[in-house]
Amino acid sequence: MAKIESELIRRWLGGWTLARSLPEAEPVGTAGDGLRSECHQPGREVEVFALRADAEPESLARLAAAVAAARQSTWLTVPTLHTDTVEATLGAAGLELLRRSEWLMTTDLTAHPQHAPAAPYEREVRTDGPVTVVSLRGPAGEVAARGTMAVVGGDAIADRIETDAAHRRRGLGRAVMSALAEAAVSGGARTGLLIASEEGRLLYSSLGWRHEADVVIAGRPAVS
Repeated sequence: MAKIESELIRRWLGGWTLARSLPEAEPVGTAGDGLRSECHQPGREVEVFALRADAEPESLARLAAAVAAARQSTWLTVPTLHTDTVEATLGAAGLELLRRSEWLMTTDLTAHPQHAPAAPYEREVRTDGPVTVVSLRGPAGEVAARGTMAVVGGDAIADRIETDAAHRRRGLGRAVMSALAEAAVSGGARTGLLIASEEGRLLYSSLGWRHEADVVIAGRPAVS
């Protein structure tokens, strides 16, 4: 299973960086410990993705020590089937948990459920090369919900699926995901990948997305 996680996180990361117009991730550590992405966000200048956390605990320990010593604000993201062990390793390195309940998920996009937005919402789909952005606009033209999907080969990576607080519980998230899946299949993708937040897990599960691994995210303790 560790090899499957490694393959999936590599595939997911290729689409995630593309969706966000970030530089291609680069290897970090020794013997394929992980991948490093320049994020250029306040408090998240760099993100390191562990590739061998479950297969070789010493690999994760090396990455955690490097993140703890990094000068830039750095997140360490770890897909795992052994959350407790990972959390203990991160804590021993002096890192604190930022998020612990995210999921790496996949789906067959060709079987994705379809849901149209209810009136008065209107769907806007914009595709620029391999990246599609779906927006649902409310009665005043405001963006009520949106999402992005990047196609890389046969994969499509969903990112930044968001619904404005004033428009929640109206099925807009389902409508956004449906439109993204449709566009991705038209672009040649068959497999969907995403990392779901704790809030998003129920939505994606209800649409048939499958849990592949937990995702733990840690960083250096904030300086008060």
